[in-house]
Amino acid sequence: MLSYQHAYHAGNLADVHKHAMLAWTVAYLAKKPKPLSYIETHSGRALYDLAGPEAVKTGEAAQGIGRVEAMFAPDHPYLDALTTARHLGGPQAYPGSPLIAHTLLRDGDQITLAERHSAEVAALREAMPGTKIRAEDGPTMALSITPPTPRRGLLLIDPSYEIKSDYTDMPTLLRDIHRKWPVGVLMLWYPVLTNGAQRDMIRTLDALQIEGAIRHEVSFAPARPGHGMIGSGLYVINPPWGWAEAAQDLSDLFARL
Repeated sequence: MLSYQHAYHAGNLADVHKHAMLAWTVAYLAKKPKPLSYIETHSGRALYDLAGPEAVKTGEAAQGIGRVEAMFAPDHPYLDALTTARHLGGPQAYPGSPLIAHTLLRDGDQITLAERHSAEVAALREAMPGTKIRAEDGPTMALSITPPTPRRGLLLIDPSYEIKSDYTDMPTLLRDIHRKWPVGVLMLWYPVLTNGAQRDMIRTLDALQIEGAIRHEVSFAPARPGHGMIGSGLYVINPPWGWAEAAQDLSDLFARL
């Protein structure tokens, strides 16, 4: 897990799916005046350079945000996060999920980020000074601090899935956190792969039978020949009102690619 570098994949179509729905969810929750807690278990860094050698090497950003940005409605909160990233890092900057949340949250909201990779932790601290960043195992951290204060809020679980046990561990983590924090909006991202590695996890998630939970997937062509990711999935517990409709709008966007 510590060898994973998201800089190679930042801004790809899976990021577009995950980040657009994350931005919509945070913006929706922030409409009400009550304070929020935002927790992230696998934070990565706050800011990526899509002109850097990693992104250029894979071409995933060019096939991702480079293709679809103009397809979003101008008032979509995802675009606000893109604007913030470019203000901080230049025209080829792209926001990681911590910066997306930070852009859309307000003074008084609480952000807690976990990340184990030392270089990513350093980048987070540089880009987001004053933010509570914990250089430790994210799932363990999330279990230790939930339910948070404020109790209203959102948790993003976004592992790399380079460790096969993530596919079995993440549904258990989600179930256990939901038991501790039944009012929290809990969002789990997963890849849709040609080898079907995600299928058993999906069956486990569906078997949880959590009332009101939504599982949403989008499909897309591989970013390059032989690339194994052909879609992106989100499983969300306690989705806010209107989440399903916003997800359908995103499905329609992906269908136009």
